[in-house]
Amino acid sequence: MTQGELTLSRARGAKAQKRITAAPVATENTINFYPNARTQHRTVELRPKTLGQERLILDLLDDSQHIVVATGPAGTGKTYLAMLAAIRALKAGHCERLILTRPAVGVEDERHGFLPGDINQKMEPWTRPLFDVMREYYHQRDITRMLDDGIIEISPLAYMRGRTFKNAWIVADEMQNATPAQMKMLLSRIGEESKIVVTGDVEQADRRANQNGLLDLCERLKTQRVNGLSLIEMSRQDIQRHPIIESVLEMYSDI
Repeated sequence: MTQGELTLSRARGAKAQKRITAAPVATENTINFYPNARTQHRTVELRPKTLGQERLILDLLDDSQHIVVATGPAGTGKTYLAMLAAIRALKAGHCERLILTRPAVGVEDERHGFLPGDINQKMEPWTRPLFDVMREYYHQRDITRMLDDGIIEISPLAYMRGRTFKNAWIVADEMQNATPAQMKMLLSRIGEESKIVVTGDVEQADRRANQNGLLDLCERLKTQRVNGLSLIEMSRQDIQRHPIIESVLEMYSDI
């Protein structure tokens, strides 16, 4: 091999080495060119960071607790843990469907007809926090497919009357904005092999105190014990979203 051929061979080898080095590899220090690939098989782990979260997780995973009610201020992980437990149950085959609901206060008390799109699109502003959690574990196309197949269902409170949900997890978020009558209706929708998780903050209701369905439920549970129905009351000590939230809530304690 001549000196010129040797130089060319070395140059080509260096270029090939560059191509190999630039290829994405699975290490901590490289860019993930496929950021959504992990969501398909990601394991759902419920790890408590506070005693309040631990009590909530234990009840969420307890098959003898058919209805779990979690209250507390913003940032305590109520909605996040409820959705994690629901996703875990769906992935493990412990249920066939997820039913997601939130009171749509501010849209003429559940009157969705004038909003554009189908019911999923009409409810999108209220269910976005729930789907934010789902996107950590599913591709958007998979979520769309499950919505089309009825594996995930968005059901406004106004549309739940007369229905019975079997083999399902029902996650009802922001339920301080439900009326006592709506709360009664929701809790009576539970069917065989199902679980209802109710979350909300009794101090951040858009309704008057006498129309706060979550506050009414909590008061009833303090005087009446119901087997299979648990109440977890979280406090500011359970806030994990950001330390400043506790100070913000204190600053606005008069509202």
